[in-house]
Amino acid sequence: MHNAFRRSRRTLVTALAAGLVAVAAPAAFAVPAQAQQCADRSVPPPPVDTSEQPKPGQPAPPPMPVPAEPVGGPQLGGCGTVLPEDALNPPDGNTAASWVLQDLDTGDVLAAKDPHARERPASLIKTLLALVVVTEMRPDQVVVPTKQDAEQECTCVGIVAGQQYTVDQLMHGLLMHSGNDVAHAFATALGGVDVAVGKMNRLAARLGAMDTRAATPSGLDGPGMSTSAYDLSLIFHYAMKQPEFAQAVATKAYTIPAIAGKPAIPVFNDNKLLGVYPGFLGGKTGFTDDARHTYVGAAQRDGHRLAVVMMRAEQRPTKVVEQAGNLLDYGFALHDDHANPVGRIAYQASATALPEPGTDGNVAAASGAAPAAPAEADPFGTTGWLLTVVVAAIIGAGFAFGHQRKKRVSALAAAQPAEQRAGAERSRRGTQAESALHGDVRLQQHRRRRAHHTALVLPRGGRPGGHQEQEPGHQVGEHQQPDHRTEDRR
Repeated sequence: MHNAFRRSRRTLVTALAAGLVAVAAPAAFAVPAQAQQCADRSVPPPPVDTSEQPKPGQPAPPPMPVPAEPVGGPQLGGCGTVLPEDALNPPDGNTAASWVLQDLDTGDVLAAKDPHARERPASLIKTLLALVVVTEMRPDQVVVPTKQDAEQECTCVGIVAGQQYTVDQLMHGLLMHSGNDVAHAFATALGGVDVAVGKMNRLAARLGAMDTRAATPSGLDGPGMSTSAYDLSLIFHYAMKQPEFAQAVATKAYTIPAIAGKPAIPVFNDNKLLGVYPGFLGGKTGFTDDARHTYVGAAQRDGHRLAVVMMRAEQRPTKVVEQAGNLLDYGFALHDDHANPVGRIAYQASATALPEPGTDGNVAAASGAAPAAPAEADPFGTTGWLLTVVVAAIIGAGFAFGHQRKKRVSALAAAQPAEQRAGAERSRRGTQAESALHGDVRLQQHRRRRAHHTALVLPRGGRPGGHQEQEPGHQVGEHQQPDHRTEDRR
């Protein structure tokens, strides 16, 4: 017994030392063995067009470094579906190449599929642009679009060059209707496209979105564009803490007032779950030929908020918004069953986040206005690193004790009579079957609840009123025009 205690103590000390060394050393970026086995872990899939070719004389951006340890927890480094133990399988018909279900209130990741696969964001990158705008510009600050802003490749809101708009008005156009003209106007106001993209990338790095590199402010595909379902979950989690963002994505219809004889501009929300899915809080849609369909949305039920991000999805055989609704139902069922999380939405500073000296100017200050303070302080710094050291030490201790416990349990199991082990196995299987049945009942309850709500909301004919969005080839709307002149296509 004394020798066993000494071995346990040595193991604990070794684990603590390893954890401290790992955190104290500079962040190491490499391609871990697990990542080497995963498709799209370093770069998105090959493009289908020439939109990502660099300008003449410019080199292609190198792949972004892959963290040695998966951000959000070790389980999130997997390539396939990541589920809680004994959980039901996700709903059928989900076409997304990767997705993440998160708890917006706790930061837990409830379930995921290939969460760190590198994908293209399409218009979901506008959530990152919106965060930069919220940080640097006041809602009542005036923006005057240029001719180039107003003539961007659409989808467009229809802003007029030379007219005055407030940041709040343009924010609704950016997030509700995904206006490329608005995105370019914001980029111009922030100092130009290159400066705005630089600000977006520095903010992403400060948040710890290590898979993300914006190439354009609007989501149009460009050289080096990259993100992941996990990163967009982190960015959306942070964005929903900002009142200006949360209010805009939750607005179903909005009007930019008439200006100087120009007609008012009606703006309708492209997210078709708004007003249809019970408790829906808003989100963002996106599409390019290279990214395919991307989606983020959140909902609240019984006082609890969940969010889903979907990447590289298709509209067949089920529309993406319906797939998202099914995943939200699944997430609420997991929450009701108190399923253990598979990871965390973890804010952390990136080793690549060092800003370039003199390049991070403040637009509000440059325009003579007082800069708006961020709604929330960056969650890192000296204190954050100290806490990280402590957490790493605790985790190391937990692994050490867990290893010793596993050895003791294995020894006891080996000593059990065969009949007793067989009885325990029958009991375990019975518990799993009961848990699966209970989870299925929960999921069916959430689906019936949503179906009842939808029946009450939808007008005769089964379609929500207002602006209609359609898919490529047979729908008309922001991301899906038959002539493919979408807001995200070059």
